[in-house]
Amino acid sequence: MMLPVFLFTGFLDAGKTTFIQSMLEDPQFNEGQRTLLLLCEEGEEELIPERYSIDHVTVHTVDSVADLTPDKMSLWQRKAAASRIIIEYNGMWQMNDLFDRLPENWGIAQETMLVDASTIAAYNANMRQLVFDKLNTAELVVFNRVEPGADRMELHKLVRAVSRGAQIVYDLTDGTSEEDDIVDPLPFDINAPVVEIEDRDFALFYQDLCEETEKYEGKTVRYKGLIANNARMPNDTFLAGRHIMTCCEADIRYCPLVCRWGMAKSLPHQSWYTVEGKIAIKFSNIYGKKGPVLFVKSVEKAEKPDQPVATFY
Repeated sequence: MMLPVFLFTGFLDAGKTTFIQSMLEDPQFNEGQRTLLLLCEEGEEELIPERYSIDHVTVHTVDSVADLTPDKMSLWQRKAAASRIIIEYNGMWQMNDLFDRLPENWGIAQETMLVDASTIAAYNANMRQLVFDKLNTAELVVFNRVEPGADRMELHKLVRAVSRGAQIVYDLTDGTSEEDDIVDPLPFDINAPVVEIEDRDFALFYQDLCEETEKYEGKTVRYKGLIANNARMPNDTFLAGRHIMTCCEADIRYCPLVCRWGMAKSLPHQSWYTVEGKIAIKFSNIYGKKGPVLFVKSVEKAEKPDQPVATFY
């Protein structure tokens, strides 16, 4: 049987403990299921067991990420006879240090990131990689301590630069909560006869293409890309894309489309060209699955962009 894991991430004093407390006090969530609660961080707030039924909630403190091993976590779960797990994760620990070590019969039921709206800008400026690490897999992002009427665009953009699918909620200082309703218009017209992708918009285009691939079926697009070409590719195939930096220099990666064109072998490797063609969703050995394949109509030699590495900013 797969055991559900409710995972809460965020930095110190972001409100994780308070959120978990309210969840345990909620009779709709806490109907008496035996629960293992793993606390991986010690903040200013502490749980108040008197407000929920302590008999079926076993709390275990984890002092080091090295203690998060499949064997140890399984042992804690068996001792608690728990049918579900709640984890308050340490904001300074990498997410993969947890994901790679979860017992095989533990599955993430929901991952929520708690964020202090008054301090997240400083964290993002000084520890961008850790912020990205938490936002990258969060299904729900809750911003605490948001002043009523405050501009939320920067908070919204912080999340959307990493994830277009995460739900965003704002917990206001007056005790109310509001869901994010900011619409994210694409910086290009996807319904144009030719969808023109400017250099500055390639990262957003590629992210949207990966997340909503089907809507690009049959669309004609035009963009500047760095060519990848080698003898192992079929004679009519090359790659055209950009290096994209999502978080920091350490995570820069080449993000291309598979392109089909009869004169593919004439394009020099590591050269810049503007390509135009129609997208079809096809299986490609390069992707190892179905993906967007650009059937090229035209190719033009291009100058290297002023900013060769595309970003979301």
